[in-house]
Amino acid sequence: MTLDDLLAREAIRATLAKCSQAGDSLRGQDYAACFTVDGVLQTEQADGTVNFRHEGRAVILDWQERWKSGAGGADTGTRSARFVRHNLTTCQIVLTGPDTAKVRTYWLVMSGNGPDHCGVYTDAFRKVGDDWLIAERRVRTEWHAPDSLFRG
Repeated sequence: MTLDDLLAREAIRATLAKCSQAGDSLRGQDYAACFTVDGVLQTEQADGTVNFRHEGRAVILDWQERWKSGAGGADTGTRSARFVRHNLTTCQIVLTGPDTAKVRTYWLVMSGNGPDHCGVYTDAFRKVGDDWLIAERRVRTEWHAPDSLFRG
């Protein structure tokens, strides 16, 4: 493993953390900035059924702003949670080229009710300038608590 590989891995981890913290804090601009301009965000159920797919940073930002405002829509889900923390756990980073990587990360969400839901992020990262950004994210929710605040 080279120094460049180590730096890439740490930059990817920093983007993962920024994305989770921005989402939990409803900072839509910071959240959307974790994606490439043409980035894709798709959410799925455990069986692979797609909940929604947003293409482009501007569309992802619009989704975040609608979520924050409570404006609703089929892709914003329930907004009854007052406390949300995404906890990232096991993370595998595979550098596929000098400017690309595949990343698989388990996540668990804690809400005011306790453990709420969990799943896996399957990400494609791309280096843009000095930053490693999410080019495509598939969010698969694999479990919900019976009293989940996010069950769609």
